[in-house]
Amino acid sequence: NQSDDSDELLLIGRRHLRSNNSWLHNSKRLGGGSNKCTLLMNAEDAQARGIDDKAMVQVSSRVGTVSVEVQVSDDMMAGVVSLPHGWGHHREGVKLDIAAENPGVSINQLTDEEFLDPLTGNAGFSGVSVQVGLE
Repeated sequence: NQSDDSDELLLIGRRHLRSNNSWLHNSKRLGGGSNKCTLLMNAEDAQARGIDDKAMVQVSSRVGTVSVEVQVSDDMMAGVVSLPHGWGHHREGVKLDIAAENPGVSINQLTDEEFLDPLTGNAGFSGVSVQVGLE
């Protein structure tokens, strides 16, 4: 059940063309370029929280917190933030040496096992309530 707290945002996932799944992160050829593991945030939401583009923020849900760089974008709807799937290569047991050089954060640290899709009763991976603030 989502809270009506005005500070809360809804978290959705996303994918990148050159980073479709975690196995692509272990390719030197596809791993270059800009940071792909960023939190997309609408400019209005960022401004309301005093957050500038490329700032490091903490994203917190009922079950966890991650630190990640913000990418302010008008492509995001106000009230919604987005983290990419397939990151978190710093975890114990991960055997992706190239990917571990740029581990990113895992959206799974924020998804809430008590948040269910009301129509199907399945786990709800989109629309998890989060709060975002400067580190």
